[in-house]
Amino acid sequence: MLTLFADIHPYAQHRIDVDAPHNLYLEESGNPDGIPIVFLHGGPGLGCEPWNRRFFDPQVYRIILFDQRGCGRSTPHACIENNTTADLVADMEKIRRFLQIEKWVLFGGSWGSTLALAYAQSHPEQVMAMILRGIFLCRKQEIQWFYQHGANQIFADHWQDFIRPLNAKQQKNIVQSYYQLLQQENELKQLALAKNWALWEARCANLQTRKSVLNHFGDAHTALSLALIETHYFVHDSFLKPNQLLDHCKVISDIPTILVQGRYDMICPLTSAYELHQHLSQSRLEIVAVGAHSAKDEAMVDALIRATNEVAKLYTDQNY
Repeated sequence: MLTLFADIHPYAQHRIDVDAPHNLYLEESGNPDGIPIVFLHGGPGLGCEPWNRRFFDPQVYRIILFDQRGCGRSTPHACIENNTTADLVADMEKIRRFLQIEKWVLFGGSWGSTLALAYAQSHPEQVMAMILRGIFLCRKQEIQWFYQHGANQIFADHWQDFIRPLNAKQQKNIVQSYYQLLQQENELKQLALAKNWALWEARCANLQTRKSVLNHFGDAHTALSLALIETHYFVHDSFLKPNQLLDHCKVISDIPTILVQGRYDMICPLTSAYELHQHLSQSRLEIVAVGAHSAKDEAMVDALIRATNEVAKLYTDQNY
């Protein structure tokens, strides 16, 4: 079974101004002359972590990580002003041009898969290949599954913690209620709500609970941006038209795509990956038999690194 590549450090770090008031953190690691690959983190609002660099052979790939608007090391923190899917797609194009990259590979999981699809459908000529995990198409039924009725049947104990801050009326529309409360409460109550929101996701992410995942999601800095930005996106249908990502698959059908999906993903169930696979003629769906949502489970790591190695072989002897 393949494991993460050795820890590496960036050879370049950048700050990029985009629409006011946002300034983005951007880094490069690996081989400066290698295949450009951009890591798209989850959430929206989660931010990157150093271990995210380790899915890619640093001798082969030029590894690009950036924190999306309002999260990670981007500023201002937890800001939802001028923060939409279209804004993030535009940011990716600005980054690509800034780094003087003609085409790149997209690597994204969960919300990162959403953003990868949205970007590819807007700029198909700039995408060499896609590696997507835990497919999230941001449809109403997917939000309902995880935040209203579905996953609560599997994680009934954690669900009680998640809904505890809400009264019976507020529980009828949980995402809307969290969104409103996060905007209204004082700083201490806001942080408590944010941690509650973030830990619900963290507790459902792995086959077995991982302390490192709970610690990252429960960290005040991460939890606040995740809760504020996710609820902002989800109450606005993620700034996408109904079924937009499937309806526009024709423009990206020729892009080589590997879909890596844990069979026991309780956050983004398999059905979305299966539907996307049916819409993309050049895609391969790999169902990880002992995988869940998180990329940290060993079987998911193995599948994802095999995917990055496979894509590397496609382009190592070609111009990029």
